[in-house]
Amino acid sequence: MMQYWLIKSDPETYSFADLQRERQTAWDGVRNYQARNNLAAMQVGDLCLVYHSQTNPGVVGTAEVVRPAYPDPKSDDPRWVNVDVRAGKALTRSVSLGELRKHPLLSQMGVVRQGRLSVSPVTAAEWEAVMELAGEPPR
Repeated sequence: MMQYWLIKSDPETYSFADLQRERQTAWDGVRNYQARNNLAAMQVGDLCLVYHSQTNPGVVGTAEVVRPAYPDPKSDDPRWVNVDVRAGKALTRSVSLGELRKHPLLSQMGVVRQGRLSVSPVTAAEWEAVMELAGEPPR
């Protein structure tokens, strides 16, 4: 069964435009145990909301998991993992953190409750609400 996720990136380090240009990348550098556990739970075909942190925080695009968790080759500790994601589409308009906080359904999302968590699960209802706010057609 497909799951939904939110993956965060600082756009000055790696932006959604970078992902679109590269088409696919290893989602790496996660060094929080809860975020790592979320990465480890991802399966091929799961969909991700790509969230820019820091400057103008908000959801800016989508991605799809194309390779499940594997050991992070940049770490000597085998407990740290990466997944590979493929760029989806840029949202018609980004959905700001402020909008997420104000929306009754979205105010309990991981990105709102645990702002520093870089990978968090998203419910199907949350996914649809974000897509609606972004002006995207329903699935």
